[in-house]
Amino acid sequence: MYLYLKAIHIIFVVTWFAGLFYMPRLFIYSTEAGDKPEEIKNALRAQFAIMMKRLWYGITWPSAIITLIVGTTVLFKGGWDAVLLEPAGRWLLIKLIFVVGLCFYHFSLHRIFKQEIKGIFKYSSQQLRIWNELATIFLIVIVMLAVVKETMSFAWGLAGLALLIIFLMSAIRIYKLTRKRNQK
Repeated sequence: MYLYLKAIHIIFVVTWFAGLFYMPRLFIYSTEAGDKPEEIKNALRAQFAIMMKRLWYGITWPSAIITLIVGTTVLFKGGWDAVLLEPAGRWLLIKLIFVVGLCFYHFSLHRIFKQEIKGIFKYSSQQLRIWNELATIFLIVIVMLAVVKETMSFAWGLAGLALLIIFLMSAIRIYKLTRKRNQK
């Protein structure tokens, strides 16, 4: 039973992240639709609103809830709660801290979702692109901790995380410059 629960947990982690990756893209598209003529802008934003609602309430939220419920069940059924505060469980404690951070990220997307549905566009597409990359960072850190566990070096892990962030921010910058150059 434990392995089935673990498999279900992983499946819903994947679908949760699918929503977390795609939702900010829809925010970006909806924000950028503001540069179009009024009729096109309204049609695009109406379509993006439908897509956002279906993704958010049909996939992302249910996946988050199932992930957290089944993950908690796996934690206790697997006996991981017993080692959580011991040196052998330090990886799990750090992973759970990142999962809490991921939940805060999820709620931040919910806030942006509610704003955009109301027609409030507070963020530029560039800001949303940067915000979108947080999901990538959470995914990589959480998966690395879950797979490598206590064999991961804290110093190398931090160095890898810093390099990842530099890489992602550089990629966003290059994309922005390329896009600006192609618009001329």
